Amino acid sequence: MRILGIDPGTGILGFGLIDTDARGQVALVDAGVIRTPVKQADSDRLNTIYDELHEIISEHKPEVMSVEKLFFARNVTTAMSVAQARGVVLLCGKQHKLSLFEYTPMQIKQAITGYGKADKKQMQEMVRIILKLEEVPKPDDAADALAAAICHSMSANFA
Repeated sequence: MRILGIDPGTGILGFGLIDTDARGQVALVDAGVIRTPVKQADSDRLNTIYDELHEIISEHKPEVMSVEKLFFARNVTTAMSVAQARGVVLLCGKQHKLSLFEYTPMQIKQAITGYGKADKKQMQEMVRIILKLEEVPKPDDAADALAAAICHSMSANFA
């Protein structure tokens, strides 16, 4: 199964693609970020996210999309912006007929590290170990997206 993990954001949206087999083994397919200019209108930024995500899905053909839920935000403006990006992501996934799953940051941390309050460095190191990579995926947003994909692969094995 090919899983597309998403770490939503308007300025930087992380994506990570993995393949998983029936034994639960995972392998990196691709990872990166979609960046949008800060001074650009929100509608243009969301359109860029949609277009680039559409290209990623069309090229890699995942079956499942695993999206990090917006759990808490100190800044209301940031929360609104991330929520808009999540909406675009979910719409794009639905239009491509992907099975959609959402996980809170705590659920992702629990699945990856065994501890729901793990810090970012612990998470990134576990992503590196699980995917048998020489280095932690960069930037952080791509590593977070891979963590969302890995979380689903682990959760799907128990379904």
